[in-house]
Amino acid sequence: MFKTAAILVFAFTLAACDAVNTMTEGMSHARAVENELERSTGMKPSVGFNWHNGQLSSVTVQYPHIVQSQGLYDLAKTVRASVKHEFKQTPGNIVLAFSVGAD
Repeated sequence: MFKTAAILVFAFTLAACDAVNTMTEGMSHARAVENELERSTGMKPSVGFNWHNGQLSSVTVQYPHIVQSQGLYDLAKTVRASVKHEFKQTPGNIVLAFSVGAD
């Protein structure tokens, strides 16, 4: 009985470490994407991400207002390349968003 409980505790600990490791690595990748995009666009976005079963399912890149330095197609190419480079895998979906204010 004690052996089974110890194995279960050990297994949960390993699973929790993997989840924490994934989250901390994801945060560092997100910060790297933010910094890279700030250098290329002149504006720092917020980057969020979702993992599902160890796979990067989506990445959201949100700018505080519309980026005027690049056309939308070029900006999308830049964001896609940065996300693939920094996260080291291609997500299922990349969401590019802009805040337009309350005017």
